[in-house]
Amino acid sequence: MMAPLTSILALVLASVPICVNADISVLVGTWSSGSMKVQTGSGFANPAQVSFTYPNTSGISYSFAAKDSTSDGDPWYEISRYRFTSNGSQPNCITAAMNWVHGTYAEADNGSIILTPNGDGYQQIQDPCAAVSNFIENYNDTELLVNGYYTYTDVTLGLALQLYTFDGSPLAPMYQISSTPNMLPTQQLRNVTVATQVIQRRGNGAQQSRSTSVAWTLVPKAAIAVFVLAVGSSLL
Repeated sequence: MMAPLTSILALVLASVPICVNADISVLVGTWSSGSMKVQTGSGFANPAQVSFTYPNTSGISYSFAAKDSTSDGDPWYEISRYRFTSNGSQPNCITAAMNWVHGTYAEADNGSIILTPNGDGYQQIQDPCAAVSNFIENYNDTELLVNGYYTYTDVTLGLALQLYTFDGSPLAPMYQISSTPNMLPTQQLRNVTVATQVIQRRGNGAQQSRSTSVAWTLVPKAAIAVFVLAVGSSLL
């Protein structure tokens, strides 16, 4: 039996964007993709320890604070990302990246959003097939979200946000976790120094020192076992 026309119209209208760059304020809140296990705020990154807590599944999460009318400064944002990259020629060589960054955001004249990092972001890269299998480095890239972002209502998951990267590629749709941003304190959360540090190599566990413009950090061997378990659970 064909569904009533009113029901069909309701489903169509529910998936239509309700706001297309109408106001930057539509970004305010915390948003998360997929199963919504990756979220900003406490529970993902610990900047003081330069460490991460692995979610059960991969995903991305963005938070945007509202502009403070009593301050001339730009409002803050925070990003948490947990992503996998497969290797077609070597199926066992799955690269995992944990990424955390925060800073301030502003709207450009053309409506795009410029994300300016605070300088204390970092990421962990794990690749069991690379010469350096597990390391942590600073991450403080300025990012651009191009004009065209919008919110819409998903009939199952509620309010959703669609963002686009600098080249127009869409990010995974994110769903609103909270209308108020769930973020770590909006201030410098760790001291960032550039130095020669010990990094871990794969295979026999040999180690070497490396001078670089990026701060590298030793990652315990036990973390590799955690990585394998995390990959398995995330790909289920």
